[in-house]
Amino acid sequence: MSLPYENATSGNNAINDIQKMLRGFGCTKFATGEDYETGELFVQFEHRGRQVQLKASAKGYAAAWLREHPYGPRTSGSRVEHEARALKIGSVAVYSILRDWVKGQVTAIEIGMLTFEAAFLAHLVLPSGMSVIEHITRQNLLPAPERAP
Repeated sequence: MSLPYENATSGNNAINDIQKMLRGFGCTKFATGEDYETGELFVQFEHRGRQVQLKASAKGYAAAWLREHPYGPRTSGSRVEHEARALKIGSVAVYSILRDWVKGQVTAIEIGMLTFEAAFLAHLVLPSGMSVIEHITRQNLLPAPERAP
């Protein structure tokens, strides 16, 4: 079985699509970047004075891809090359995932299904520089999830 987005071909096209979509939505600032150490890709934008930062893990996607496509005796190349391929696929895939997620959120806002705040609340940037979800997590404000039966 293939992993969704594993055959995405252009992270740059996805970035351009996100930028175009957000500009049409009225966003005034837009930036993207990558933290090479953590493998996180990010998209930042501002809408009516509210700053939003979305993060996605290329390493997380690569780990999922490697579970679907483990290295084995029939795999071409070395284990290191296989893992590098997984990270490259992840770097492209997460931008496509972000594009589709942002498109869904913006559409939900435009049709009145969600407010901007409801759609992006977890990702709003607080004056401290942390996102709402980072603040909530650090302060341990959510109850622990229940154990599965």
